[in-house]
Amino acid sequence: MIINKVEICGVNTAKLPVLKSKEMKELLIRMKNGDESAREVFIKGNLRLVLSVIQRFNNRGENVDDLFQVGCIGLMKAIDNFDLEQNVKFSTYAVPMIIGEIRRYLRDNNSIRVSRSLRDIAYRALLVRDRLINEDNKEPTISQIAKELELPREEVVFALDAIQDPVSLFEPIYHDGGDAIFVMDQISDTKNGDDNWLENISIKEAMKKLNEREKLILTLRFFNGRTQMEVADEIGISQAQVSRLEKTALKHMRKYV
Repeated sequence: MIINKVEICGVNTAKLPVLKSKEMKELLIRMKNGDESAREVFIKGNLRLVLSVIQRFNNRGENVDDLFQVGCIGLMKAIDNFDLEQNVKFSTYAVPMIIGEIRRYLRDNNSIRVSRSLRDIAYRALLVRDRLINEDNKEPTISQIAKELELPREEVVFALDAIQDPVSLFEPIYHDGGDAIFVMDQISDTKNGDDNWLENISIKEAMKKLNEREKLILTLRFFNGRTQMEVADEIGISQAQVSRLEKTALKHMRKYV
């Protein structure tokens, strides 16, 4: 996908205007009062936002003009639903809306399609497989899974084989009449999750509550991997003192973590 082309959908991206915060607020107020000309100016002033978003979807072989048009739909939806009373920047509100619109487009136009019925069977089979593993501590056979589902073995095999092909992260894999479950919903990042991020912040904040000696001891012990004896030799106190100071510092930090 060529993302740096100057003209997209007949729009010269090199000449797109950039609105200042004050201008955007004034336009939003005018739009709220029904000023259509203000809406047009506001849309043009935020097309660069759409451009920045579609760069996240490069290397997919998608037509950049199509993605730009879909992104503009997301932008207009954001404009229609934005609440000026909330203390939120428009770009902060609009970017997820634009991304969501593009994701829906990519999902609905994905060339690799598996029927909903097959996806449902495969998903149910995977749930049964996990349950049987937990119950019996061993991998169940396809026949066992088929028996639990009350389905022919061949149908279960076919369904599981169907979802082994490469699929988009936005491909729906299960639908029970409510919200669909997508492939990306079943994948987690244990290394960079929000919990780890928040935990690191809370630890750093708690460390600020310690005195310099306590900070040094915990840093050497838990960030540099030193033993209590090595820490004692480095800062010139006994191992017993290091142990006592370490316990006191950790107890103090727990109040803030």
